[in-house]
Amino acid sequence: MTKTDSRTPACNQIHPVADINPATGFCRSHELNHLLLGALYAVSRALSRSLDFNETLSEVLRVLHEEASLASGLIGVVDNDTGYLTAHALHNPDSGVLPEIRYQAGEGVLGQMLDKPRTIKLRRIADEPRFLNRLGVYRPQLPFIAVPIRVGGELQGVLAVQPETPDDGLLDERAQFVEMVAGLIGQNLRLATEIEQEKTSLLEERDDLRRTVRHQYGFDSVVGRSALMRRVFDQARLVAKWNTTVLIRGETGTGKELIANAIHYNSPRARNPFVKLNCAALPENLLESELFGHERGAFTGAVEARKGRFEQAHGGSLFLDEIGEISPAFQAKLLRVLQEGEFERVGGSRSIKVDVRLIAATHRDLETAVEMGDFREDLFYRLNVMPLNLPPLRDRVEDIPEIAQHLIAKIGTNQRRKLTLTDMAQRRLAHHPWPGNVRELENCLERAAVLSEDGLIDVDLIRFPGGRERSAPRPPSNVAPMTRAEPPGAQPPMIDLDDPNLSERERVIGALEQAGWVQAKAARLLGMTPRQIAYRIQTLNIEVKQF
Repeated sequence: MTKTDSRTPACNQIHPVADINPATGFCRSHELNHLLLGALYAVSRALSRSLDFNETLSEVLRVLHEEASLASGLIGVVDNDTGYLTAHALHNPDSGVLPEIRYQAGEGVLGQMLDKPRTIKLRRIADEPRFLNRLGVYRPQLPFIAVPIRVGGELQGVLAVQPETPDDGLLDERAQFVEMVAGLIGQNLRLATEIEQEKTSLLEERDDLRRTVRHQYGFDSVVGRSALMRRVFDQARLVAKWNTTVLIRGETGTGKELIANAIHYNSPRARNPFVKLNCAALPENLLESELFGHERGAFTGAVEARKGRFEQAHGGSLFLDEIGEISPAFQAKLLRVLQEGEFERVGGSRSIKVDVRLIAATHRDLETAVEMGDFREDLFYRLNVMPLNLPPLRDRVEDIPEIAQHLIAKIGTNQRRKLTLTDMAQRRLAHHPWPGNVRELENCLERAAVLSEDGLIDVDLIRFPGGRERSAPRPPSNVAPMTRAEPPGAQPPMIDLDDPNLSERERVIGALEQAGWVQAKAARLLGMTPRQIAYRIQTLNIEVKQF
């Protein structure tokens, strides 16, 4: 050995002269280890770059070819159903098509892995008669390495490669490197499997939640079988299919938010966000930031940019409750969003476009507010595209028993006991005017449930603040007075029984008047059975005329 003290590393004192590369003066094993170390780093980067396992495997095989001179990389995967080893990924620059090849246990060199998972090293493929070369990509005069891929100690696949040069005495070093790569692939496969299982679990949970939400907020879950409520449900079902703006109107406590939920979750936007905001709960300066968002530094305390409710609802629906409470100045800003579909965050100058279906609700008389100048007329017409008018509870008394039973079941679930409502208690509920509507009814029943020690709610536990009771209702102005002294030959005024502005009580009285107070005939006018109209006459406290 000459002139090796300055150019040759210390390993030349261990390796014979034949191991020294004359072109560099370094020993071949040292050069190989340096090369494989860089390739191992490149493999680890490829494995961490993507969660797409198929894409990752192809990248790893490319790195083995280009960085470690290990060509025709093949990854076979064990099929858990058949037990076969199936070719899954192949790096073959000459052909991008991977043939459908599989090996049974003991079949060929790769099939031996299924019987006895171990590293296989062939110094020359031509010397191994069991090598099948079904892929047709391996050169007989070159070496071959195959290593098992394990996950949790179980065989999951095989990594096979071919060094691009004849055996140079360093096949063991290359095999050890391939074993390390197979170990990294096994870890990545385990992680990918766990992520896939978690993804599947989350998707199943999401679908379960969607089914639950659809059931919970479906139209069938909203209690109410009166003609007035059926009309509201029919209108809501029709409008739910489109992106039309909806204005839900009705007294406080009539269930406007329940109808808004049902519209969204029965619409094509049901998979996207449903964002809610009570406009009466915030002052104007906070309302603007809450709806439109703000940029960092827009005002004191704005330490970071924040999306508003419009951005959060992109692709879905936005429910603005108590829309009649916003100020005229803010009404102008809201109108622009509805007209243009875009806005700027507070403190920002960039226009943000959104795709949002608006559902608004109010208990106010907006027409009067427009006349008084408190509400913009152009905004009113923008909102009032599809109005839904929810009747107060006093106009659909026949729904009270069913609503009461629904609320009793809900309260019983919260109290973790069975509650029972007696018939006398239900009759007492039907004679109350319910100015607070369903919300007041729920409070009344919860108060009664608290006072009941055994879960039985009888009439004595139904108590109203101030002792209010339903007084005998006066007939509507367009219906003849209910007096026994009225002459039998008098003709009552005709009313339109399909008028949506009529209360349920007015419709029943009008039908009875037109039918000469013959209940069977009145039932036919209303599309009811005699039993149904008799029940409504009782629950609506209608005094039947006798002629």
